[in-house]
Amino acid sequence: MLLQVHPENPNPRHLRTIAECLLSGGVIVYPTDTIYGLGCDIFQHKAVERIARIKQIDPAKAQLSFVCYDLSDLSQYTKSISTPLYRLLKYYLPGPFTFILPASKEVPKILQSRKSTIGLRVPDNEIARQIVRELRHPILSASLPGTMVEEYTDPELIYEKFGKLVDIVVDGGIGGMIPSTIIDCTTDDYAIIREGAGVWEE
Repeated sequence: MLLQVHPENPNPRHLRTIAECLLSGGVIVYPTDTIYGLGCDIFQHKAVERIARIKQIDPAKAQLSFVCYDLSDLSQYTKSISTPLYRLLKYYLPGPFTFILPASKEVPKILQSRKSTIGLRVPDNEIARQIVRELRHPILSASLPGTMVEEYTDPELIYEKFGKLVDIVVDGGIGGMIPSTIIDCTTDDYAIIREGAGVWEE
């Protein structure tokens, strides 16, 4: 299904349709404040495995992240956040950043990497955040498979390519081509792992 959703005022009925799909183990393609991504409910193991199959990767080795609604949502899935780190997250989020943080026990085992870390995001995108709010917990996020090509910005082209592999392609308008900036915050010296759309001020 290709579902058009208003980027600034998402229709609550559409959000419910998407949340119900995710709760029943569905996989979606949805917009963020950077590129379109694959998403599923973090607690639906079979859906996580479906994303891993689409991307042809092992879930434990994959670069998967959680999309959260806000900082309080995010803080459930990482170990205690220091005051300086909280201020940093508050400054940069919502925004085009993925922060690598130590995973808490709330993170499902299938998604805990060997390093016990998790990538956490609060995108500056109303559709993504409202889907999470409707779902009441984060969605697992992964980049679309293959190389970064222009057709990943157009929901109709995404639907042509991935429509048979996922349940819903959420059309929130033309997406970006640059992924999020990834910051590793697992040590005191925060490090940029990938430069992307977010500008990091050191």
